[in-house]
Amino acid sequence: MTLPTIVHRPGRKALTQSHMARYRDWLQAADETPLADYQALHAWSVADIERFWQSIWDYTGVISANEPGPVLQSHAMPGARWFPEAQLNFAENLLRHALTSDASRPAVHARSETRADFTLSCAELLAEVAALAAWMREMGIEPGDRVAAVVANIPEAIIGMLACASIGAVWSSASPDFGSAGILDRFGQIEPRLLICVNGYGYGGKVFDRTAQALELQRSMPSVEHLLMINNVPDIALPAAVVDWQDVQRRHAGAQPEFAALPFDHPLYILYSSGTTGVPKCIMHGAGGTLLQHSKELILHGDLGPDDVLFYFTTCGWMMWNWLASGLLTGAELVLFDGNPGYPDMERLWQLAEDYRVTHFGTSAKFLGGCRNAGLQPGRSFDLDPMRVLLSTGSPLLPEDYDWAYSAVKTDMLLGSISGGTDIVSCFVGCSPLLPVRRGVIQCRMLGMDVQAFNDEGQPVIGERGELVCLQPAPSMPLGFFNDSDGSRYRAAYFERFEGVWAHGDYIEFDEEGGCIIHGRSDATLNPGGVRIGTAEIYRQVETLDEIADSLVVGQDWDGDVRVILLVVMNSGQTLDEPLRQRIRQRIRDNASPRHVPARIEAVEQVPYTRSGKKVELAVAKILRREPVTNREALANPEALEQIAAIEALWC
Repeated sequence: MTLPTIVHRPGRKALTQSHMARYRDWLQAADETPLADYQALHAWSVADIERFWQSIWDYTGVISANEPGPVLQSHAMPGARWFPEAQLNFAENLLRHALTSDASRPAVHARSETRADFTLSCAELLAEVAALAAWMREMGIEPGDRVAAVVANIPEAIIGMLACASIGAVWSSASPDFGSAGILDRFGQIEPRLLICVNGYGYGGKVFDRTAQALELQRSMPSVEHLLMINNVPDIALPAAVVDWQDVQRRHAGAQPEFAALPFDHPLYILYSSGTTGVPKCIMHGAGGTLLQHSKELILHGDLGPDDVLFYFTTCGWMMWNWLASGLLTGAELVLFDGNPGYPDMERLWQLAEDYRVTHFGTSAKFLGGCRNAGLQPGRSFDLDPMRVLLSTGSPLLPEDYDWAYSAVKTDMLLGSISGGTDIVSCFVGCSPLLPVRRGVIQCRMLGMDVQAFNDEGQPVIGERGELVCLQPAPSMPLGFFNDSDGSRYRAAYFERFEGVWAHGDYIEFDEEGGCIIHGRSDATLNPGGVRIGTAEIYRQVETLDEIADSLVVGQDWDGDVRVILLVVMNSGQTLDEPLRQRIRQRIRDNASPRHVPARIEAVEQVPYTRSGKKVELAVAKILRREPVTNREALANPEALEQIAAIEALWC
């Protein structure tokens, strides 16, 4: 097997002083375990997962009310129960640096389209969390109660989550650009007692009033006892019937932080599947598992610490917001952005990185591809000297985007492509400061994650595409689905394909060094002539053409077989003509295979995406089968489906 070109090698500082290097040395000093390289470290982490996760507890300094006790009650999947005797509080662990640092030290910076930039100090963050939690307790909010929030990516969202976690209430959030039906599809299932909403938000230079929607949501959910509203758009008046966030802060100023000691597996978050094939699944995540997993990923894999500044472009409807919020546990400053990352131009976020001296910049593969496509050179236009890590997720990062990042952003940084999902609120594969970066390749399996590629017979394979599976339990696997008392829906979602093994629904290919490539969703597989094809294999060929801004590939049942349909969004000034169609087909034939060549290539105005930035292949496939798409509210741009359905060439 010929491995892709190395585009970055770790320097001596990363190899000896990164948090991953220090953790390795700490292990070796304590246990005299020979761990020559990252591969040996990963092999050790999955050979004895109980010792490994105990080491993460110890090394990252988890705060608990008692000794943690036994690590794992059962190795069964599903059914594993982690640290069954431990008592802790998620918010206390996230705020530990704020509780012990200089009170004036910055904790959270905020930039948005509706308010002037502002920063909360450690003292201010603690005070606002304590005040909100005091009001929640006054309103009768108890451990296990659900709190639903329609919030922008602003400090109040993090304050709300931390206040919930300090009490033991369960936090569930959605972005305010969701329609009412989509929000009710989610929150209506979990019966929240408290609803928190922004009065509006800004996007692309426009302001959107959400007060009427908030009142409609309150009326539509009988379980809601209180509606707390955040004045995110100062020009929009708050309705008289709501509780004003600022009034709560004023009335409870001076409250002291209190943290309830709760079981390790106490529910923390409810997140939602983003598919378009039915009502979203309500995925419950536990406090302890989320804490341990995020501690490992942020500190060790992300090399994040108290001297760093973390930014991740996300909304509160995507799990990367939960991941970003956990950055507080490292002592790093957080930078929040609420708005359109491309407004007024694609340089908006790079300017933010310069202004706040961001060390860890996170975004989507789509954004990086858009910057490459636009010919941006942020490393020349902005002072990015502090940046050490560039993180990408949401979809596979193209090899050409690796080239662009190291030529146009920075040469001396770690480009970390990471992949996991809402299902585990974390990652299966990702980055390590101890490893080189290869062009187009995710660096490694994450520590403690026993992941493989399985063929159809359930055997692990190297050098060929297979189903992404996890052979052993991990603490951040869900507690289950809400209102799934017998666990049948949870088992059906992950454990029916291979008995006792988590099947994630992605196609993945590992190389002999442990690097990997994600080939797209296995449930979006194309099957022309009985040959299974991953859609990412086509995207890699199409989206690097100068004429193409974006694309989407689906299979369409046709004459007893499946034909491949390629939809393309053209760059400004470009036209899809027959010579370009032929060039696309030839490129796919030469670099993938004749089976990958589309039967139809048609231009569209836009590709449909979920609100978390994932291409919506399954919904388009349903449109082409003339089947209804039942969860359009999960889409950021549902009108794209009608535009696709109207293309006459797709029906002949």
